[in-house]
Amino acid sequence: MLANSPQGPVEVPEAVLALAGREPAEAVWQNEAGGLTFRVGERFVKWTPAGSGLDLAAEAVRLRWARAFAVVPRVLEQGADTAGQWLVTAALPGGMAVLDEWKRDPATAVRAIGRGLRELHEALPVGECPFDWSVPSRLARVRTASGPEDWHPDHRHLGSAERALALLAEAPPVDRLVVCHGDACAPNTLIGADGRCAGHVDFGALGLADRWADLAVATWSTQWNYGPGWELPLLEAYGVEPDPERTAYYRLLWDLT
Repeated sequence: MLANSPQGPVEVPEAVLALAGREPAEAVWQNEAGGLTFRVGERFVKWTPAGSGLDLAAEAVRLRWARAFAVVPRVLEQGADTAGQWLVTAALPGGMAVLDEWKRDPATAVRAIGRGLRELHEALPVGECPFDWSVPSRLARVRTASGPEDWHPDHRHLGSAERALALLAEAPPVDRLVVCHGDACAPNTLIGADGRCAGHVDFGALGLADRWADLAVATWSTQWNYGPGWELPLLEAYGVEPDPERTAYYRLLWDLT
């Protein structure tokens, strides 16, 4: 799902205004499903409209579990009304890996992302994870109504959902089972002033899967956040050799789910 900093004015939902009280609510992020993230003092408020398919209650459960093992936001409040859902978390140190200062220094940014993702995979215990992000569970949620016009340009040549699903029918063997982040795009890594990973955010899909489900997306996101040439440095920082087969498979699966 595409997301970026808001371009222009953003209407603040009533629930966010109520949560903010007298503090200003600054819109810092939005996605194509209508989800918004606001900074309110030392808190962040995520809001998603009803019917968006984004489940902030599920993310709150995942955050509470992951916080026992890794640096992730502390959940302060979660709720919903007829207009949408909200999730309030405490701010973490550091800033997104796509801030201008890191876009000007992509070598530092991708190193932090790669090392940070490896640290996350090492820290979250597979044997204790109750959440699933495996291929079968994701294939069950494939957007069969979507067509090539909705896909990344890398996949539009496939021409139809039927052909894409045929390619996804047989997944490559699992390289290493880990607790995946679930949305390892560059913006979800926080970088501190020292240039190191300071934590991770956005855990709505966290669950057990092959580590390449995360690595394929993390390396892919370097293309649109930093330009060409940064995939290999990220993999080197993570400590793994390129795997074109698994990368291609998990990028297609990501596009269709």
